[in-house]
Amino acid sequence: MLQDAQIIRFYQRLTDALNEQWHRGYRFDELRLYLDGYLAALRHTNVVEPYLIHQLEEEATRYLYDPSSFVEPQPEPEVDFY
Repeated sequence: MLQDAQIIRFYQRLTDALNEQWHRGYRFDELRLYLDGYLAALRHTNVVEPYLIHQLEEEATRYLYDPSSFVEPQPEPEVDFY
C-alpha cells in the first residue's frame, strides 16, 4: 500500500494515463512499455527514493494486470414501470 503523498500522486497520474491510452486503442504490451518508461524516468531523475519507486512499480503493475482496471461500466437497462 502506498503511503507517501508524492508517490500516490505519481500513481494517480500513471493510472490515469494508462486508462487514457487504453481508451485510445493501445494494448497491454504498449501500456507495459509506457509503465517501464515512466518508472525509468523517475529513477533517472532521483526525485524520490528507490524503495518508493519499487512500491509504485508493484502497485502499478498490479493495476495494469487487473482485468477490472480497464472495463468500462455498462449502463443499466431502463425499466419501464406501468
